[in-house]
Amino acid sequence: MKIIPTRLREVLLIEPVVFGDRRGYFLETYQRQRYAAAGIDVAFVQDNISFSQGNILRGLHFQNPQGQGKLVQVLEGEIYDVAVDVRRGSPTFGQWVGVTLSSAKPRQLYIPKGFAHGFCVLSEAALFMYKCTEYYAPNSERGICWNDPDLAIDWPVKAPILSERDNTFARLKDLPPERLPAYEV
Repeated sequence: MKIIPTRLREVLLIEPVVFGDRRGYFLETYQRQRYAAAGIDVAFVQDNISFSQGNILRGLHFQNPQGQGKLVQVLEGEIYDVAVDVRRGSPTFGQWVGVTLSSAKPRQLYIPKGFAHGFCVLSEAALFMYKCTEYYAPNSERGICWNDPDLAIDWPVKAPILSERDNTFARLKDLPPERLPAYEV
């Protein structure tokens, strides 16, 4: 597998080795020792699958105090995936990185805890899978608005379909500091 750094050093793009022939392909989506050797030495405790229609945008979500790291990938379709550093005190606080993930070119994105995460669907529909380092904790669930002008995320959809909850999140600058995770050196 190939690890590709992003401009946020903790967020990693992963290109697994794909073995393909005329019948299709095979790839290993996770192997603990190999990922640990690549710097992703975390224990995943929960796997989730999300199915979304085209033009859906989900996010930007994070958990605090029970933070979640995520290893995300697309099983079918194409999405634009975004990670935002929301760790108070971080030198990259408020910065974001976005990548296109597609089933046509299997890649993964590792998003450590302390980062908000969101994605929008670019294809007719998308099947999205993610491994989490912590269990879902409704009392720790947080979010920031997808179109926060201070973040200036360059989403490839201009009028996405949002959930009622995602449409009500505040801007990052308006969140009380205690609701944000702390940067740990």
